[in-house]
Amino acid sequence: MNIAPHLPFPAARKIALWLWMVCTLIILMVAVGGITRLTESGLSMVRWEPVTGFLPPRSTEAWQQAFDLYKERAGAQFAKFSEDREMTLSDYQEIYFWEYAHRVLGRVIGLAYALPFFYFMIRETIPTPWKIKLGIGLLLGGAQGVLGWFMVTSGFADLPYVSHFRLAAHLGLALFVFAYLLWLTLDLLPFWTHRRDNYASIKPLRLATAGFLGLLCMQIVYGAFTAGLRAGYVYNTYPEMGRGLIPPDAVSAAFGSWSGNMVYNPVLVQFLHRHLGLVVVLCALALWGFAMQKHLMARQKLAFNALLITVTLQFVLGVLTLVSGMNIVLAVSHQVCACFLLASVVMALHELTEPKTVTSRRS
Repeated sequence: MNIAPHLPFPAARKIALWLWMVCTLIILMVAVGGITRLTESGLSMVRWEPVTGFLPPRSTEAWQQAFDLYKERAGAQFAKFSEDREMTLSDYQEIYFWEYAHRVLGRVIGLAYALPFFYFMIRETIPTPWKIKLGIGLLLGGAQGVLGWFMVTSGFADLPYVSHFRLAAHLGLALFVFAYLLWLTLDLLPFWTHRRDNYASIKPLRLATAGFLGLLCMQIVYGAFTAGLRAGYVYNTYPEMGRGLIPPDAVSAAFGSWSGNMVYNPVLVQFLHRHLGLVVVLCALALWGFAMQKHLMARQKLAFNALLITVTLQFVLGVLTLVSGMNIVLAVSHQVCACFLLASVVMALHELTEPKTVTSRRS
């Protein structure tokens, strides 16, 4: 017997396309956020003005006021930028651009979610469970904006950068929202026929895929730590770190215990990130091989093939980013590819999960 899932409600396709658009904007947001981080632009806007902050300074006097406020609130970063030569107003405007673009894009995503959300709630017939699911998406988006500002405020102190813990939380929530909305999108667009007897036989594969997702999340966190601590600049050789595979300063008494080194020592953080990346690749190959032994449906095979391709590309981009000395194009491509790798894992896990709402059809 074949089981073909039906659309959960009449407006499902329209809502799925809307969510797909929002997911695309989130990937763009991750790219702009990466540029903002790499150019150290994140502290250039020292006020959080969700409404009035949509407009940049529009006169020389306004620009000078913003620059003076930046020097006052983010003095440590200003001093760092001015080590070689005094930072000028023109220099400030350059870093201001990327943080401004990042915040404006955040507002665009908020509007791109909120306005259609309220339209669908008012004009379309949507089951209550789906209203709740979509409402959760709205709350998560708002929380992401608040967390972003919470991250920025950590840089208004004695250090010229934001807390890498808050950076990891900000990136992690962004990718969680992305994965959550992607899952809803896949729920709303069941393209292929499902077979009920397929799901029981692939339960071990589903558990293995969930475990791989956990490993990938750990690697993403260490990627954020690497960015936040500027650990990618420490050793720019591969596979060696300096003269060997394990650098002599991987563990330093300056950072206290092993646990302290694992989250504060840039050398050990880079070491863990690069080797976790290798573990992710090897586990992805094993997972793909395990999946190919199963009798999978078309979309399930597509997901695992996409996983294999994206994890390979992600690893290559990571190595190239490292040996290039953190080339901004490669680094941002590495970060964006992480979104596609996460998407492939989410899709694989989704396609291994039996849909709750199905209608039977005789074959």
